Amino acid sequence: MSLISILFILLFYFSLLLFVVGLARKVAQYWRTPAPFKIPIAPAPQTLPKLYLRMLREIFLFESLFKANKWTWFFGWVFHFGLVLLFFRHLVYFWPGELPEILLHSSPLRFAAFPLMLGLLGLLGRRVIVDRVRYISSPSDYLMLILLIAIAFTGALMTFFHNHPNMLLVKNFAQGLITLNWSELPEEGIFLAHIFLVLVLVAIFPISKLLHAPGVFFSPTLNQLDNARKKRHISSWALEKEENENGQDLEKNN
Repeated sequence: MSLISILFILLFYFSLLLFVVGLARKVAQYWRTPAPFKIPIAPAPQTLPKLYLRMLREIFLFESLFKANKWTWFFGWVFHFGLVLLFFRHLVYFWPGELPEILLHSSPLRFAAFPLMLGLLGLLGRRVIVDRVRYISSPSDYLMLILLIAIAFTGALMTFFHNHPNMLLVKNFAQGLITLNWSELPEEGIFLAHIFLVLVLVAIFPISKLLHAPGVFFSPTLNQLDNARKKRHISSWALEKEENENGQDLEKNN
């Protein structure tokens, strides 16, 4: 096995380890963070079914972003839509055994690279052109967008404007990462650059603003019911403190 294949195998597992451990730590942190106040964004639902419906609209339609800024919503939604389609397109390389019927017809999904790049370029242009957005943008905001654009560009370049790597070698290498039956990786420069950038993205995901993906589920402005007048809202740590204080008062009275 070539040195390049060995390096990319090690890089894959190292990136995956950082991703899993980092994401698990962040989700655990979100889970433990207290929410002592009722702060749902009005108009907020008052029943659980309506709350679930609101979360679904936020996750799939970006409802709050649509209300805030239509252009940002358009570029953001187009980018995420293209990302989902390309995820299923790339799933064929990692799927163990015989492919399902739906994945056998996933070739047209490669054109999702174009809406993906359109959305990313629009989001980058927004940070550069709009004064108030540029003012609050940090270097990491630009770097993440540039990294995503570089991944999309190398993928599109390899798919539409350059010679393909050997897809059989790619599939064997991808499945070997899962089954631990490692094989050679194609060594075309654009392909290696594409894979390297993807692994960098996977590694830094837990320390980037891309954590809004799991974070949306823990946002108290979205996941709380508007029932403050009907039910007392108290976080678990405050309730525990209150119970301890009541217990100490009872001991003193006795």
